[in-house]
Amino acid sequence: MTENQQFEVIIIGGSYAGLSAAMSLGRSMRKVLILDNNLPCNRQTPYSHNFITQDGIPPAKIAAQAKEQVLRYPTITFVSDTAISGTKTNGSFLIATRSGKEYYSAKLIFATGIKDQLPDIPGFADCWGISVIHCPYCHGYEFKGQRTGIFADVAKAFHLATLVNNLTSDLTLIIPEGASIDTVQAEKLTRNGIKILQKEIKAVVHVNGQLSEIVFIDDHRIPLDALYAAIPFIQSSKIPENLGCALTESGHLDIDEFHRTNTDGIFACGDNTSPMRSVANAVYSGNFTGAIVNKLLSDESF
Repeated sequence: MTENQQFEVIIIGGSYAGLSAAMSLGRSMRKVLILDNNLPCNRQTPYSHNFITQDGIPPAKIAAQAKEQVLRYPTITFVSDTAISGTKTNGSFLIATRSGKEYYSAKLIFATGIKDQLPDIPGFADCWGISVIHCPYCHGYEFKGQRTGIFADVAKAFHLATLVNNLTSDLTLIIPEGASIDTVQAEKLTRNGIKILQKEIKAVVHVNGQLSEIVFIDDHRIPLDALYAAIPFIQSSKIPENLGCALTESGHLDIDEFHRTNTDGIFACGDNTSPMRSVANAVYSGNFTGAIVNKLLSDESF
């Protein structure tokens, strides 16, 4: 069945960035549709941190409260569905969904996030967001003083080590076999008492997502309480690229200072645009993007 509806703005992605953008627009009485597949990237993370007023609150609780508040605005519609394609025709965007519905809008906002490419290591996915973590600002304080590892290529491992070193004196870098560390990096790591292992991980041992030790391919084991991991990602949605939106070298959607992509009428916010992956940053970027889109709609109709 096909359902055609016209909106001023369609927001694809209804987590923190998308909901924040919708609130900006809803308070200006813009007719907005939020499409969301209910699969936020932090769905396994037990608590959100480093977000003032919401520190230590489960992410799902923050999202539920945000959704309830956003939907108080009568011009906002929330639909649980997955956007599968987008086209531009006659000055409007057409978004088709998995359920067979079609929606039109003058502007698009992608708040679709990114999809982490978890390595095929037993136990890794079970611990992701719980004790195998990505960000010292989001998770580091909770593991202060504990046995900590960093799993990344040399450049990213060194960068994380500079940040995590302040949180624990028991820090081990796990970097690829054969990777080279320059003299300056090696001297700094040694001076700070940071251990270096160049081994392939065989398994992550845990209990209900709580890491206890890492097993290497040679069966060497080290006890750990937390493991920072810098892993590859892809965009969660291919629609922006299919509509001509460019990516940065890092794989994020390329936006300007007003969160505009290079495709006219398309904007983006949240994790799909920035390496600063946090709920607080997503809320900020969504709020800003919604205000910018409202300004453009106002200018066009005034």
